[in-house]
Amino acid sequence: MQINKQVRVRVNEMIRAKEARVVDEAGEQVGVMPPEQALAIAQQRELDLVEVAPSATPPVCRIMNYGKFQYQQSKRAHEARKHQRHVVLKEVKFRPRTDEHDFEFKKNNIIRFIEQGNKAKATVVFRGREMTHQEIGRKLMERLIEAVRDSVAIEREPKMEGYALVAIFMPKKTS
Repeated sequence: MQINKQVRVRVNEMIRAKEARVVDEAGEQVGVMPPEQALAIAQQRELDLVEVAPSATPPVCRIMNYGKFQYQQSKRAHEARKHQRHVVLKEVKFRPRTDEHDFEFKKNNIIRFIEQGNKAKATVVFRGREMTHQEIGRKLMERLIEAVRDSVAIEREPKMEGYALVAIFMPKKTS
């Protein structure tokens, strides 16, 4: 039985320790006793004995309703996943000979992606003989960076990756 991937929980007869520190459902210490005695107390109260800290000396066991505990854990995990924000990396590709209107359109797309809370990757792709004139692509990228500097932060400066010049933009940190 598992609550999550990191913690392995032992319940009732699965507890192997010779002695365990027992805590009841109200959080009060019952004392150090053999697991059989603690299990008898738990069964008398119609609850489960759960080992919550196996690495402690002696291990700590808690008397609780294990089914209810599992349900609450899954609800907490579900709520945590629901409130997470997934950042997506959106890509906008340019060519060294990208025209003015296309440049403005793609620049506005980058700003829109950033305003939506995503990251944007600007790529200037070189083909064939364009590789010999990388300075044209660098000028284009510098112009783009200057045009969006007010609304975005630069996560990664422009860098050549194979046949492409790549820069990554992210939303500015709000202080």
